[in-house]
Amino acid sequence: MSDTAPALEARRLSAAYHQHPVLEDVTLALPQGEWTAIVGPNGAGKSSLLKLVIGGLTPLRGELRILGESPAVQRRAGHIAYMAQQEHMEWEFPISVRETVLTGRYGLMRQDPLWQRLLPRHWANPSHRQAVEAALDAVDMAEHAERPIGELSGGQKKRVLLARALAQQASILLLDEPLAGVDPPSEALILATLERQRDAGRTVIMVTHDMPSARRHADRVLLINRHVVGMGTPEEMLSDAMLARLAVGAASGSAYGGARAAA
Repeated sequence: MSDTAPALEARRLSAAYHQHPVLEDVTLALPQGEWTAIVGPNGAGKSSLLKLVIGGLTPLRGELRILGESPAVQRRAGHIAYMAQQEHMEWEFPISVRETVLTGRYGLMRQDPLWQRLLPRHWANPSHRQAVEAALDAVDMAEHAERPIGELSGGQKKRVLLARALAQQASILLLDEPLAGVDPPSEALILATLERQRDAGRTVIMVTHDMPSARRHADRVLLINRHVVGMGTPEEMLSDAMLARLAVGAASGSAYGGARAAA
């Protein structure tokens, strides 16, 4: 892994669901150690870009690199953590908050020696328990660790999903609408947690419809509407002129986006 390689780099990347294009000719480079907010209308391909990184979607054309390597290599190395949208989880499954967060460590547990994996959980590699407890503390959910996840409020569920991603201790955090449907205290806590992660050197890539939060907290904003419409500071990208351009970005944004990404 190169310290100078972009966290995420795409070159003429295209993807589709059932032959329906969702991303077309996307070229961009997101630097390490920054917070990028990905903004665009519904169906613009924002979540699809994250799914290409985590292996949930296969590109039709083009190249995608994470930290200078293929996404598959970086996933196996544990460098990518993903926070899904809330509705993608089965919340009635009988599992506690702590056990849910621990699932974020399963990939790392498979790297432990076999004898450690065969031990009872409380005797196993202590780094996993420590990472889970630190993640619960980070999102203020330690006191709810033994509660079933089905008993949580919407904001608490989002915080558990974030804790599960944090427990992976990955260098890149991918977040799909982490602020959707949360109460104001949970929103403030999530944003503060992500700020701390960015300040610690991690890369935060967040799909969001929350413009005020993107303006206040992101280092850069990527506008997508199937093509890259633009990339730059929140002040530049969330101006009235750029948001108007975003609405028709699928028709006109490719050449502009390529120029911005190359700058």
